Amino acid sequence: MRFMVLVKADHNSEAGVMPSEQLIVEMGKFNEQLVKAGVMLAGDGLQASSKGARIKIGPDGKRTVIDGPFPETKELVAGFWMIQAKSKQEAIEWFLRCPAEVEIRQVFDAADFEPVIKSDEGRAVMDAEREFRKRTNT
Repeated sequence: MRFMVLVKADHNSEAGVMPSEQLIVEMGKFNEQLVKAGVMLAGDGLQASSKGARIKIGPDGKRTVIDGPFPETKELVAGFWMIQAKSKQEAIEWFLRCPAEVEIRQVFDAADFEPVIKSDEGRAVMDAEREFRKRTNT
């Protein structure tokens, strides 16, 4: 099972305040444990939303680009991990050791979408997704 683990943004991360050296060291040691155990697939911190953009899709399908910053800090992400774990409980056990407050969300697998796939085009998309996952070992 794959999980995305999210670190929520706060006023400091949105203001561009860098984490303390102590937190960086603790996070580095935690990441090293994840890597050594073969759990971590990816992970990074994110720049403030002032350096980002959103693309909104209106009811008519028109796309609108909105440059950051975004006002609602509670809706923003400051960093993430992609991990591979046997269960949600294993993911929780790993992140109880994390030096940051996090949210853990399971990622859909291609098989989760199979009940709604009815067309040849849909099956081709799902086959391509499975092939990608096999090639990237994710």
